Amino acid sequence: MFESIEAAPVDPILGLTDAYKAETRPGKINLGVGVYQDEDGVTPVLPSVVEATRRVTASEKTKSYLPIPGAPEYGAAVQLLMLGGGHEVLISDRASTSHTPGGTGALRVVGDFLKQNLPGATLWMTDPTWANHPAIFAAAGVKTGVLPYFDAAANGLAFEAFLTALKKLPAGDAVLLHGCCHNPTGIDPTLEQWRQIAAVLADRGVLPVLDFAYQGFGDGVEEDAAGLREFCTPGAELIICSSFSKNFGLYRERVGAVTFVSQDAERRAVVQSQVNRVIRTIYSNPPAHGAALVTTILADADLKKQWLGELEHMRNRINGMRTLLVEKLAEHGAAGDYSFIQQQRGMFSFSGLTKEQVAKLRENDAIYLVGSGRINVAGITPTNVDALAKAIVAVL
Repeated sequence: MFESIEAAPVDPILGLTDAYKAETRPGKINLGVGVYQDEDGVTPVLPSVVEATRRVTASEKTKSYLPIPGAPEYGAAVQLLMLGGGHEVLISDRASTSHTPGGTGALRVVGDFLKQNLPGATLWMTDPTWANHPAIFAAAGVKTGVLPYFDAAANGLAFEAFLTALKKLPAGDAVLLHGCCHNPTGIDPTLEQWRQIAAVLADRGVLPVLDFAYQGFGDGVEEDAAGLREFCTPGAELIICSSFSKNFGLYRERVGAVTFVSQDAERRAVVQSQVNRVIRTIYSNPPAHGAALVTTILADADLKKQWLGELEHMRNRINGMRTLLVEKLAEHGAAGDYSFIQQQRGMFSFSGLTKEQVAKLRENDAIYLVGSGRINVAGITPTNVDALAKAIVAVL
């Protein structure tokens, strides 16, 4: 029966990692997959996570199933981190959070929820967006469309074109936004622009869906949540997909969450019943360990302070590599202004390199980038940045 099955195309990002691993040339550089690396090119286990692991392991008394939405204390911790203490959404009990297998799992739950409960809705995405976004929602059977977002000429946000497109969307549709650290461009709206976006979607009756995978990697935990909070006005509805792969370094633990904010507590319970139904048919109930680590850290004042310091170190290292790359490009004679790389936020930079130039970097220098020219800035280190800048200048 399998005889007629053809091989699936290689994933454009994860497949790049396989090719990098098979690369034998010395000095190879992997700037593809979105994984944080330290100064030595290692993806570390955060010390706060090590301590939380010790505590969770010592206190664990059962391996029984979690409820369908996961542990309530985890959901409460996720909401508090996103919204801050005393927020109207929390006081009104309008939000329900479910623990999902990573941010990808959260997105798939949203896809199935939209298909089953809002079957006429089109989900609009930014152009460009994370490469896996269209595939996730296509697999769920959700109709999708694209909105202008990136201004290639200015290496910035095409805000007026984006806002104009939003104003034309029909009521009942949904828009997938990146809550901070836009992947792949690294370009986020300003706070004032977020306010305008939120106001337009509310006026149009369009549902915001925020992919919130990098809280703390832009300018700080509170600063990165500011745009998201603009959508959380009294009575407003929205969906938030969270991931703790990056900011806690819990990549293989698959720790995510999906939060549905409803107009009131009564509607929240109805919506959550449908979310539970979706989860039951995908993975039934979530894994426990990673969520327990996040909950333990966020619930302990000292551990949370330690984690925030570790997160700040990761953020500062990434931003430092942005600055150093710009300096090295200039040092090696790159024509033009590359300061836009410093202005971008998060792990990624839309470098402006063409697909042909990306191919040359791989062929000539064993430097691996996604075909779009997206650079994982966290893959740049003090020891490889000089060679990287020199190679980029050579292909420009």
